[in-house]
Amino acid sequence: MKVDELNFIIDMVEEQLVKGNLRWLANFNEIRRDYVVDNIRFPIYASGGLQERGFFLSRIYSTLVTPKYKINFLLHTAQEVDPKLLRNIILSCKAKYGPEEWVFLVLVQSKPLAKNLKDAITALEEKTVGITAYSLESKDNVFTNNVLGKGLAKNLKLTEAKFEAFDLPSYLKSFIITFFLSTSLLVVLALSGLKQALQLITILFALAFSIIVGYSVYKSRYHMTFTFNTKGFKLQQGKRAKEGRWSDYTDLSIYIAPNHETYLRLQSKENKFDLPISRVGISRKEIYNAIQNLIHKK
Repeated sequence: MKVDELNFIIDMVEEQLVKGNLRWLANFNEIRRDYVVDNIRFPIYASGGLQERGFFLSRIYSTLVTPKYKINFLLHTAQEVDPKLLRNIILSCKAKYGPEEWVFLVLVQSKPLAKNLKDAITALEEKTVGITAYSLESKDNVFTNNVLGKGLAKNLKLTEAKFEAFDLPSYLKSFIITFFLSTSLLVVLALSGLKQALQLITILFALAFSIIVGYSVYKSRYHMTFTFNTKGFKLQQGKRAKEGRWSDYTDLSIYIAPNHETYLRLQSKENKFDLPISRVGISRKEIYNAIQNLIHKK
């Protein structure tokens, strides 16, 4: 069962890298699977830099000010990591990567973290190497007491995956409702004798007001967020939330609604629940097998 959880974490880390969730650490632009350094296998390796890839001015500032360090991210999974293996990993990485390159090292193991491993990690004085280690069994973690280690532990989510996407039709609905109410109020005021209430400037103000308030309405009523881990899931729409456990369901299917919206239908003898994957930015191919494995895991 721990093997399944390790594979789950590998997939989740890759997803975070692809989605840019670790951009506070670096802008990773290349990801490899089953990367090998001195016969040590890393299920995930990513490389990148600190330079911004956004707007033109951000790029100029980044080019002139931001250090041009190369950043290396490595994930290693095992039943157990001992201090000797940790030392070999660090030495191999330092030999492969230059002194001006940063290394983020993630260790995930099935068994509890041994005291000598924790001590070895917290005692590390390398400024260009940040390490965080996590145990599936005991759920505890430890990280190096430097900037890289603290940043890695803060930004990397090893136990859950979170998906959300901006749903334009739902936002337009919120905007139209707000704009209709705003302009209706202006019309009522104009008919009541306040003729200056219905002018181009007031309509433009109502438009700007509706854009802002419409987004607030969208976030509080329609925006969806889907979070899941090896135990269960949480689907939140606005302020409403639905939580469930994979063990409550026995089967999974793809359901196409009359409006052609795609759902993953969780089923059991007692009930069923539809996950609106197309509204939270998840690819069906990415998520179907992962959830199916979690449901059938015994």
